[in-house]
Amino acid sequence: MDVETPTTLKSKKSRIISKVLSPAVQLWLRSQVEQVETLQFKISGGDRQILSGHIPTVSITASRAVYKGLHLSQLELEGTGIRVNLSQVIKGKPLRLLEPVPVGGQIGILASDLAASLQAPMLSNAVSEFLRTLPKSDGITDSVNDLNLKERQIRWQKVDIEEGQLTVFGTLTDALLQTTPVVIRAGLELASPQILRLNPLQIQLSPTSAPLILDNFQVDLGSEVNLQELALTPGQLLCRGRLTVLP
Repeated sequence: MDVETPTTLKSKKSRIISKVLSPAVQLWLRSQVEQVETLQFKISGGDRQILSGHIPTVSITASRAVYKGLHLSQLELEGTGIRVNLSQVIKGKPLRLLEPVPVGGQIGILASDLAASLQAPMLSNAVSEFLRTLPKSDGITDSVNDLNLKERQIRWQKVDIEEGQLTVFGTLTDALLQTTPVVIRAGLELASPQILRLNPLQIQLSPTSAPLILDNFQVDLGSEVNLQELALTPGQLLCRGRLTVLP
């Protein structure tokens, strides 16, 4: 009868991590992003935990990553309590998450990253749809109707980040290819870990009209997000908090 000593367990764990788990984790991480310049990760855990498919901690550091069209300069993240299909991975199957994973850390986003992200459908459509469905308020509905935003193409071109303020520049183009500049200026702050407050929020829909002003406009980030810090510094947006990655 063979008995697994601590030494043989350690050796088996090392082989599992180096030969099977690490390549599978790396392949899974790279499959989650459209591109990434550098990617480093560290798997931590005890012998029995790893061999049972439970990874206590994975620490990730990455730069110049693109996730669902969002450009991210720097990521420092840590996932905990990760359960994966290790028995299938050993047989050559792709790694899968078996349960939601809490992930904490921080993300740095440059102004150039946001400008690039606005070329992707997810963020561009979200900002454009916001303009097309501006809250009904005195003067706002008339301004939107005058410009007929629903019939115009909106193209976002540039983003500036200053201390406490984000500015997005774009153009509205009508069927006759006539263009009108549009500028959105907003301060960003957290109303709660799941609620982003844009305050003050100014929208310039025409160079000849006064800007529309919406105070305390809020955006629900969803129950999977839990932000502790959101800071705008010259040229960069920093986010720190936690989110839940679903299988």
